[in-house]
Parts: sequence; structure tokens; C-alpha cells
Amino acid sequence: MRPHAASAARRRGSLRLRLILAGAVSVLAALALAAAGLLVLFERHVERRIDQELSVHLDQLVAGLDRTPDGALVLVRPPGDPRFAVPLSGLYWQYEDHGAGSAQDAVEGAIQRSRSLWDFELALPAEGEGDPLPHRHTIAGPGDTQLLLLERVVELRGAPVRVAVAIDRREIDAATRAFGLDLAPYLAVLALFLMAAAVAQVSVGLRPLAAVRDGLAAIRSGRRTRLGDDFPDEIRPLAGELDGLLAAREAQVESARARAGDLAHGLRTPLQVLAGDVERLQARGETEIAAEIETVALSMRRHVERELARARLASGRGTATAAPAAVARAVVAVVSRTPAGSRLDWQVQIAEDARLAIDPDDLAEALGNLAENAARHAVAKVRFTLDPVPDDEQTLRETPRLVRLAVRDDGPGIPDDMIGPLTARGGRLDLAGGSGAGLGLAIVSEIAEAWGGSFVIENRDPGLEAALCLRPAPSGE
Repeated sequence: MRPHAASAARRRGSLRLRLILAGAVSVLAALALAAAGLLVLFERHVERRIDQELSVHLDQLVAGLDRTPDGALVLVRPPGDPRFAVPLSGLYWQYEDHGAGSAQDAVEGAIQRSRSLWDFELALPAEGEGDPLPHRHTIAGPGDTQLLLLERVVELRGAPVRVAVAIDRREIDAATRAFGLDLAPYLAVLALFLMAAAVAQVSVGLRPLAAVRDGLAAIRSGRRTRLGDDFPDEIRPLAGELDGLLAAREAQVESARARAGDLAHGLRTPLQVLAGDVERLQARGETEIAAEIETVALSMRRHVERELARARLASGRGTATAAPAAVARAVVAVVSRTPAGSRLDWQVQIAEDARLAIDPDDLAEALGNLAENAARHAVAKVRFTLDPVPDDEQTLRETPRLVRLAVRDDGPGIPDDMIGPLTARGGRLDLAGGSGAGLGLAIVSEIAEAWGGSFVIENRDPGLEAALCLRPAPSGE
């Protein structure tokens, strides 16, 4: 997969990114809806203010009308707003004298309008005709404009007069647009604030999942054995299922260990019988057949022990810890009773409070194999030591915080060119040099690797040092 494609796939798979994007879209949609509502409310507010202004102009227009003695309708006091005198200013008045009888026939239907209308006549709607209550309309104005009109019918000395004032709606639209432009920066700041709040909310909401991740990492490294139930209600069932899965896996591992032990007992007895047959054949002088059987038996033993170790270590690194001093003493107590071990001085130079991240049984098996090999080649002394791995070696192995649990003898050592084959997977000292040692070195290496460490062999002056580089157990365990 190409780098940009992999990056895009990661972004699509990010729950955090999905939640943040969903929050951002929701915030923008909500603010857009709020902006539209505020503009509508502002427009309605401006229209109400315009209505009040038109009502004042209408009252002034009515108050300024009068009739002459011959019944003619005249505007004695025109409204005071100077826009009425400016052509096409956007503010207009008009009145129609409907007359009051035969005496008014000469003036019936007369229409007068403000100078601002110039030669345009307002087409007053028929629905307000004859109604004394004010009516509000939207009508066509001069120059293809839309006017907001307020009109009413009044009785003036017995004759009805229809008066009206109007204002260009463009003033309302301009005020609304200005309000929208003033509102936009505040909405932008509010959007940024709400998006930041959404990011914070997502971070807080996903924190329990990070706690689950950290808990699993702690379980994997051996610092914990279970997640526990210290989680919110929504996460607690997940943590419980994971703990149940861990418990079931541990039960399966224990069952596998038990089956491996049973298999070991079942196979070692036939191998011991073959070993006895080899001795009897050698005693009878049939060395060639004995050598063949011994080779086959050793190969069988090697494969059986390796497969048993793999079965036992199939679960990988666990959460167990071991006290290397106690395990080393237990191994010495057994090996020192063998013919090869009884002649040696066994020294355990390990702190009693030291702890390693490894199962005690696995550590005992690894140290047992190393102790048996050391007993075969040591001259007088075998030492068990535990020291930190130097920083340069830890960097080289890319496994920081390792300690070195070494088994060192004072024997002749081995040629340097044989160390590589020995430490390689499947390497054996008996195949390389015929000493018969090293049958369990592959198992030792696999045990170390299963617990996140490594196995190294180095010549010393004098002797040979075989070491397990393992992680120390977390403090408090």
C-alpha cells in the first residue's frame, strides 16, 4: 500500500477523527440554523420598528389634513420628515378623498401624494378600503421596488379619506444584511470555541479507551494481571469481557502445561528404555547398532523436549515473576548430587530481592540445562550471577532494561567459531564438538525469547559463560 493511501486508511479508521468531524459538522449546521433564525428575528424586529415609524407618519398626515369651506381637502401641515420632499427617497405618503355627497362631486376621488413619489401613484389594495383600522401591505413601488405600506380610512368632516404612508423595503434588507455582516465574526469565534469544546469532549470521552489500552499493555508487560472494573459504566462490560478472556486463556495455558507434562512422562520412559538397550548392546560389543540407536534416541529426545517447551511457551510472555536466587539454589541442590556436579564448588551470587519477569518453572528448566552443561566442563567452580546488561549491548539487542543471569564455569571454553552455531536456532555443542553437552541449549534460547529476552554464550578467561538476558519484574511484584 502506498504511504498516502495507508495514511488515508488510518484517518478513515480513526474513531477520534470521526467524532471530531461529526461534532464539527453538527456545530456548523447548528450555527447556520441559528444565524438564519437570528436574521429572520432581526428582520421582524426592524419591520416592527418601521411599522411604528410609519404609524407616526400616518398620524402626522391625518393631523395635517383639513377641508376648506367649499369642502376641498387640503394638507395644512405635511409630515415633518424631509424625505417626503426628496424625489424617490424611499419614504412616501398619499391620500385619496372619496367625498361626502353631492357637494363634493367636484373633488370626489381626488388623489394627492408626496413630492417623493414624483409622478408615481401608489396602487392601494382594495381590501383596506372603508376600514377605519390601520392595514399593513407590501405593494409595488417606483422603479420596481417593494414598499411596506400602512394605510387607513378616516372621516374628515363627514367625508371618508383614505391615507397611506410607505417605505422602501430595501432599507429593511440593508439593515438585515448589515446585521448579518456584524454577526458573522461572532459566529465564527463561537464556531471555533464549540469545535475546541468538541475536541476536548471527544478526548475526555475516549480517555477510558486509552486506559483500556494502557491496561492491556501493562498486562502484556507483566505489570498487571487484569484490567479490573475501574471504568465508566459503558466501558466496564468490555473490560469484564477482556478479563474473562484472559482468565480463559490462562486456564488453557495451564491445561496445555499439564498435557505437556503428561506427554513428557509418557515419552521419557520409552527413551530411558532405549538408553538401557544402548548400554546393553555396547556391553555385548554391538557398538555400531548401539551408536545408531543412541543417535536416534538423542534425536527423539531433542525433538520431544523442544516440542514440549514450545507447547508450554505457546502463550508467549505472561505475568509471572521468579526469584532467580531461590531458583538457582534449587537447581544447584539437584545438580550437585550428580556425579559431575558433586565435585564442584557451586556459588550463587544473586541478590535475594531480585525478581525477573519469567515463570519460575521455565527459569528452573533453563538454568537446569545450563548447570548440567557447566558441570560437564567445569574444573572446580560454577558461579550464578545477576548483573545489568550494559547500555551498549541493550541498544544492540533493542531490548532495554535487561539483566544478565549468567552461569559461568572455569573449564576450557569452546572455540570462538563454534559460538555462532551454538546460539543459532537448533545449535548443539555435542554436534559441534562431541562433548555431549548442549542438548537443551535450543530450549534455553526459546525460553528466553518467549519471555522477551535472549540467550548468549561467551568465552571468559577462564571458562565459558552462558547467560539469559531477561527483563526484571516490575517494582512491587
